Amino acid sequence: MLKFDIEKSDGLMRAGVIHTPHGDIKTPCFVGAATRASVKALTMKEMRDLGSQAILANTYHLILAPGADLIKKAGGLAEFCSWHGPTFTDSGGFQIFSLPDVKINQEGAKFKSHINGDKLEMTPESSMQAQWAIGADIHMAFDHLARSEKREDMEEAMQRTHEWLVRCKKEHDKLAKEYDIEQYLYAVVQGGTFNDLRAKSAEFCKSVEPDGFGIGGVFVADGMGEMLKTVNSILPENKPRHLLGMGQEPIDIFVGAEYGCDTFDCVAPTRMARNGSLYTSDGRINIKNAKYKDDFTPLDPECDCECCKNYNRAYLHHLFKTDEITAKVLASIHNEHFVVKTTDKIRESILDGTFKEYKQEFLARYYK
Repeated sequence: MLKFDIEKSDGLMRAGVIHTPHGDIKTPCFVGAATRASVKALTMKEMRDLGSQAILANTYHLILAPGADLIKKAGGLAEFCSWHGPTFTDSGGFQIFSLPDVKINQEGAKFKSHINGDKLEMTPESSMQAQWAIGADIHMAFDHLARSEKREDMEEAMQRTHEWLVRCKKEHDKLAKEYDIEQYLYAVVQGGTFNDLRAKSAEFCKSVEPDGFGIGGVFVADGMGEMLKTVNSILPENKPRHLLGMGQEPIDIFVGAEYGCDTFDCVAPTRMARNGSLYTSDGRINIKNAKYKDDFTPLDPECDCECCKNYNRAYLHHLFKTDEITAKVLASIHNEHFVVKTTDKIRESILDGTFKEYKQEFLARYYK
């Protein structure tokens, strides 16, 4: 069983440590989105230097290139990409069900590669086989993304997710006997915006007894607190919970942590960075705007990342306007550092009992 120690809790909110074969994760923690075994525009050394504790890769993208077997041959994900720290893999369900012309039945999903059009299929069993070969410390069960936000679609997706979870667990347990290193399985709670479905899904996922839980199908912070309160009041306290794909805005992480989530991942910080949309303590700015052309102040005077310590807004503006690759690198370092450190400070505030004050002060200033 995956070991998870809770250091301090207050209601659903908690700070703890997840112990993985590749190291500990101090929670709450923002996990770097290394979709193709790479965080866009950043090296793994840069990720370590900015304070990241863990990365999450995507099974769909990795089976297309370079292939799960090649990563296994390299010694697993951490060795392959020179991360050497805790790793997660998403099942790739979200990406597969977002493809055009995907065919879904009880067995699994049939789809075409977006790279070369090859016809492919993923089942709960093949997802587990690929994730074990990739060798991440923590896997997500293969889940079904609903076709729409309608209740009937959400209920159908949830039911299929539950059926697939049972098969994932069976295959996971079988593969655990074949591999030398321990790897762990998270169930994925579904149900969309319907709290009764979320409660039903949490109860079912709990009954399967996975090592932890992912909470999927969340796209906005609106109503998220009530949903997480419902779900995390049901899920066992002694197992970690990961909020999938959330962290575009700081409020996502504050709400997630307040209602009992331990880890988070999102591609948005680096995606926005590459487009010049940058976090600061006083809110998000677009560094491409003309007003920054002769602004020689640091991007965020309160930030100690490489970008903010060494460069000013005018220089960043110049890099973006001249389409220099360095613009994307420095901006990505800053945005990823900002979210990682904000999450770290949330952890510190839980430990010292000042979370409510920190949340109020941060959000009032950021969203003024």
